[in-house]
Amino acid sequence: MARPVTLFTGQWADLTLETVAQKARDFGFDGLELACWGDHLDVRRAAEDRAYAQSRHELLAKYGLKCWAISNHLVGQAVCDNIDERHRAILPPHVWGDGDPEGVRQRAAAEMQATARAAANMGLKIVNGFTGSSIWHLLYSFPPVDPQSIDRGYEEFAARWNPILDEFDREGVRFGLEVHPTEIAFDVETAQRAIDALGGRKTFGFNYDPSHLGYQGVDYVEFIRRFGDRIYHVHMKDAWWSSVPKTSGVFGGHLNFGDPRRFWDFRSLGRGSVNFEEIIRALNQVGYQGPLSIEWEDSRMDREHGAREACAFVKQLDFEPSRRAFDAAFAE
Repeated sequence: MARPVTLFTGQWADLTLETVAQKARDFGFDGLELACWGDHLDVRRAAEDRAYAQSRHELLAKYGLKCWAISNHLVGQAVCDNIDERHRAILPPHVWGDGDPEGVRQRAAAEMQATARAAANMGLKIVNGFTGSSIWHLLYSFPPVDPQSIDRGYEEFAARWNPILDEFDREGVRFGLEVHPTEIAFDVETAQRAIDALGGRKTFGFNYDPSHLGYQGVDYVEFIRRFGDRIYHVHMKDAWWSSVPKTSGVFGGHLNFGDPRRFWDFRSLGRGSVNFEEIIRALNQVGYQGPLSIEWEDSRMDREHGAREACAFVKQLDFEPSRRAFDAAFAE
């Protein structure tokens, strides 16, 4: 049986969940990956009220849809970040509070613990999200960066996230970090370092998304092979990067998404540079059977057109692994 194809609702949070569910059904999706903002999922309410948590499933079922994961990227970002005014725009008021950076980080950690309880009340096993990073600003090593500063960044990540993951353990839920610039893990090497910082605990794994790896020059298929037993969820999202030099590079030149001067940009599935067939083959190789969740982003395409074609693209592309060698008859 092919994997279910879901739509991540983060880019649709301006619409009610019921409206998104209606549209997703019409687009051909099997389910939704619920964002923990807009009216799609109230984390604190779902953590305390099992009836409300189950009502999310009931609403989706009206449209023939299911839910396999929820995602709380925005709050997760604040757990380890160096907090500034930008975070106010993405955080719930009760997490932002008075804006005191340490207070924001602590409230964000508590909200992520509540997210684990919300998932458990929904009968789900996966929460996706971000971690933030106190050392992202040290990415380019000039002035020269003392390696101990990087070590301290991973130590702080472990100190802040281990108590959160303890709550995930108590609830029987796993956390999938979307490896991504500005997070503690943004490529293969830093993903391994994050695992090591947490002592290898299996509660922590990945929400695999190739669109954040390819334009960096990271081997996004090798990522699957390396961390196959920690890929807890998959985002299908495409990115395009130029085959020739541009006036801005990997760092984006402070240009907005959609600007034609960019070296790379997000594109609707099948319209970028990511080789999704190799991704499907690698996911089959590591035995991933979870949903393929479309995170649709393309600044120069209507999102409804894009979501519909992306759903059809993934359903046509996905296939089950072979259960029999093609030349097995010659060995019989």
